[in-house]
Amino acid sequence: MNDSLTPETPHERHAEFVAALTGAHGRLLGYLRGLLGRRQDAEDVLQRASVLMWQKFGAFEQGTDFMAWASTICFYEAKNFLRLAARSPLHFDDDLLQTLSAERLEDLPTREQRICALEGCFGRLGEAEQRLVRAAYLNGGGSGGIGAMAAEMQRAPQTLYNKLNHLRRVLAECVQRKLQEELA
Repeated sequence: MNDSLTPETPHERHAEFVAALTGAHGRLLGYLRGLLGRRQDAEDVLQRASVLMWQKFGAFEQGTDFMAWASTICFYEAKNFLRLAARSPLHFDDDLLQTLSAERLEDLPTREQRICALEGCFGRLGEAEQRLVRAAYLNGGGSGGIGAMAAEMQRAPQTLYNKLNHLRRVLAECVQRKLQEELA
């Protein structure tokens, strides 16, 4: 039991950092994914930011918003990554990156609710529809997944893209309904 007069042990401080970072990990990854686009880039930046957070954790004030503090560090790490990553097709100026950052931070509190709603809506799709969505988003994405599926089904890729666009609308409307139901 620590009171304000008893300093924490290094073990207690380490456990506090691990708990805070673990609790924020998914939201930070989603935040970085929104800034960087690619999951692998977001994971790389979060890895570097986590090390930096640990190094600076002594300056973190207990009782303040860990997520705000951590997202600021992630923002600057993402900015540095984009500046140094010659392979990245994304070249954002500072104003655009600031705008994206602010929008991502606004979305973070409801992220888990949206994911839960999306999982429920996805479960309502038929097997063929689920397979199409997985081919587009989970199995390599892009034209490779859809193209391979179209060839397998002996259908034009455009037919599957049209179906996918329809499914996106259906899922978006379903998620919106579920979120509104939760608020009511």
